[in-house]
Amino acid sequence: MADLKKLAEEIVNLTLLEAQELKTILKDEYGIEPAAGGAVMMAGPAAGEAAAAEEEKTEFDVILKAAGDKKINVIKEVRAITGLGLKEAKDLVEAGGKAVKEGVDKAEAESIKKKLEEAGAEVELK
Repeated sequence: MADLKKLAEEIVNLTLLEAQELKTILKDEYGIEPAAGGAVMMAGPAAGEAAAAEEEKTEFDVILKAAGDKKINVIKEVRAITGLGLKEAKDLVEAGGKAVKEGVDKAEAESIKKKLEEAGAEVELK
């Protein structure tokens, strides 16, 4: 009984990165799938705390909302960030509302956003 309580405390105190790793191990090694909400099902009071930790966003999409009046500078910056060719970068910039980069950490997303805004673009993080 004491071992189970200790295990429960360890699970509740996992960082978000550790919780993601636990989820991967449970899925890959034991075939335990996460619940529809994306968190591994847990019973009792630990579920509320685990759900709160799971909601903290760790990956961001950098969305180019509008190129602004300096479209050429924005195209150059998009090419540098994505590695796209000139035509693909131009199409992405002209389309607007498209993701420049997806699933990046907060620091990288902020850095990309800053570069694009300095080039004259309107950017949103999701």
